[in-house]
Amino acid sequence: VQVVESGGGSVQSGGSLRLSCIVSGWIYKSYSMAWFRQASGKEREGVACIGSDGSRKLADSVEGRFTVSQDNAKNTLYLQMNRLEPEDTAMYYCAIDRPYDYCSVSPGEYNYWGQGTQVTVSS
Repeated sequence: VQVVESGGGSVQSGGSLRLSCIVSGWIYKSYSMAWFRQASGKEREGVACIGSDGSRKLADSVEGRFTVSQDNAKNTLYLQMNRLEPEDTAMYYCAIDRPYDYCSVSPGEYNYWGQGTQVTVSS
């Protein structure tokens, strides 16, 4: 399984970015795909997920600003990030697996990760 993120960059506060995550080699019908982020000196935290049953979750800190979506035909997961804030600065990671819940934002439940894409928001 390969997971590749893209779309990170540097923006000013209030700006937008769209992250993409392409997954290849996944052979199961069921899955949970998720976005995580890790700021310098902090633990990795769940941002959003989509399950193969259509379920979705967003962290409270990004609700109303971020949107998670997928394109099954392209095996791609997206994270549209609007009204970015300096507190959103982090390395963003995409992951896929088959956790107990169809849609999980618990990092420990994922074994397949991308290398990450950096998002930097300046004030």
